[in-house]
Amino acid sequence: MNRRLILGSLCTVMAFVVPSSLPASAAAPKLSHETVLSGLENPWDMAFLPDGTMFFTEKCKGLSVRMPSGDVNKLLGMKDSDGYPSKGEDLFCEGQAGMQGVAIDPEFDKNRTIYVYSTSNNPAPGVNRVMRLKVAGGFDNVSDRTDIVDDIQYKPKATDHPFGGPGAHNGGRLRWNPGDGYLYVTTGDTHNGEVPQSPTKIGGKVLRIDRDGKAAAENKPPEGFDKRIYTYGHRNPQGIAFRPGDNQPVTAEHGPWHNDEITVLELGGNAGWDPAPNRGGRGDCPDNYCGYMPNQMEGMDPKERMKFTPMTDTKTYPDAMPPAWTNNNKSQGTSSAAFLEGDQWGDWDGRMVVGVMGIGFGGTPVGQRIDVIKLSKDGKSAEVESLPFPSAAGRFRSVVQGPDGSLYAAVDEGVIHKLTPKK
Repeated sequence: MNRRLILGSLCTVMAFVVPSSLPASAAAPKLSHETVLSGLENPWDMAFLPDGTMFFTEKCKGLSVRMPSGDVNKLLGMKDSDGYPSKGEDLFCEGQAGMQGVAIDPEFDKNRTIYVYSTSNNPAPGVNRVMRLKVAGGFDNVSDRTDIVDDIQYKPKATDHPFGGPGAHNGGRLRWNPGDGYLYVTTGDTHNGEVPQSPTKIGGKVLRIDRDGKAAAENKPPEGFDKRIYTYGHRNPQGIAFRPGDNQPVTAEHGPWHNDEITVLELGGNAGWDPAPNRGGRGDCPDNYCGYMPNQMEGMDPKERMKFTPMTDTKTYPDAMPPAWTNNNKSQGTSSAAFLEGDQWGDWDGRMVVGVMGIGFGGTPVGQRIDVIKLSKDGKSAEVESLPFPSAAGRFRSVVQGPDGSLYAAVDEGVIHKLTPKK
């Protein structure tokens, strides 16, 4: 099924005016804005072919593709989705879980292969999987599904945890590193205290794998760890991108009511997140997960909250990878990440952009924005400013630079935006 979007009459084009509350460098580019797609349901990720063909996922609906003409073809639906030529009867969404990351094989022109991260009910009650799919020549269907990773943890309904519902903390981003030719997969801790530091459970990790889901030969996790693990000790990294020049992986990660983090990864490194009970005198925690505690409430000094369950616990793990940025002792929901490249970006060429969903206490929207981050050469510090964007844009779920050099941003409210530097 196709649905035609006549973008010429529907696109909104505007020049941005930088609000005084959002500081920007003097050489920051002026941007124009277009609405590429609207009326979507929780768009989660995007991936582009060189001609502008855009694959995108909707968390509770499925995988689709927008052709350069503007036509949108549905490809693979969830078990309860309608109108898709193919359907995954085991695929479902619940809470934060569902169909999430999408990545295109670097040799797509030869193998027509893409990869999708999704939640499956096989086996029950649920698991997260990375699927490999073949795209039909007419971009109107997919086939030959192969689940190359089928054992990523999922948070089921059967839990006594008082914070967050089922399906929480999946990670879910897929990205190919152009430097080493491997697929990187981010996974979440699923509100399970033992998962991030576990050597065998692959939640709370960044995986580095090949096309068949096998561990990259160069991986160096600690002895006894799953060989697919590139780094471990993560909470909920929903963003990963590769720094131009050295292709070093950098993650954007949700924090526990304090300190979202941007971290330049080190091979085999520990990100330092450990929400298990009785670390440093914490005592017992609800459902054996110390990611939140009753004494970490609104009004409490963020530095005091950090002492209880630090996002990067250097006291327990002195060699933990240091974050470059910690969001000023706030947790507002960092999501996707990308690096801007091209002279058209002026002062921002080579800088990282990170979508922030803007989550405050009780789910109140606070700080929805795209941050522009200049990482230091050693990756241990950063300068941050905010990209000017209409305040009503929404929860930034995915940011991707397209082949045309523009920045595309998907928001949970159902819109994919396009931001282009003005000449």
